[in-house]
Amino acid sequence: MKKKIILEGLDCANCAAKIENDINKLTGVESASINLMTTKLTIEAEDDKMQDVIETARKIVNKYEPDVIFKTA
Repeated sequence: MKKKIILEGLDCANCAAKIENDINKLTGVESASINLMTTKLTIEAEDDKMQDVIETARKIVNKYEPDVIFKTA
């Protein structure tokens, strides 16, 4: 399953790389990538783990960028 998430207000390339790296380490995640120009996070993960992955991804984003708004598309 593939999910796109908008990270409104993300403008730090270093933070985006850290977020992407941490999400890619999560159990069930096949791939995660951030397009800094569009501020979109794309996560590919196992269907049964997607909800947990999204919740954990939200926490990871808040850890590095507390002012970024996490919007599931």
